[in-house]
Amino acid sequence: MKKEVIELLIKQGVLRIRQKDTERIKSLIISAEIDATAAKKIQLTEETANLIFRGIYEPIRQLGDAWWWLTGYEPADHQTSLESLKDLNINEKIRLNFLDRFRKIRNDSNYRGMRVSVAQVKEILDFWNACGKEIIKQLLEQTK
Repeated sequence: MKKEVIELLIKQGVLRIRQKDTERIKSLIISAEIDATAAKKIQLTEETANLIFRGIYEPIRQLGDAWWWLTGYEPADHQTSLESLKDLNINEKIRLNFLDRFRKIRNDSNYRGMRVSVAQVKEILDFWNACGKEIIKQLLEQTK
């Protein structure tokens, strides 16, 4: 991310300077992978859709947090966390454009009582299956 953007995010209060903590970063990444794996094991129905969506969304957000911690910052909101992942150079980079949509679906579910559809869960699962491992691999490489 460009230095000017980071400075603006700090000025806006959505990003804080933090000391790089490699163990915390690894813990975030491993936790994200474990939680996503567990969420994927839940049978997808209309009743479990919210649970599974959140179970995949949160690990994606944690990976965004891990990216920021790797660069010496801590995000104060989900949008900033997710935006960081767009800087990664992954094979399915175009899919990173869906991150803000996932955030909005999660917010509608959490704060407006909207139900996540089975189709929306399939979208986020497709994202995780196409991008999750590669994001994790890149982040872990940066912890070495």
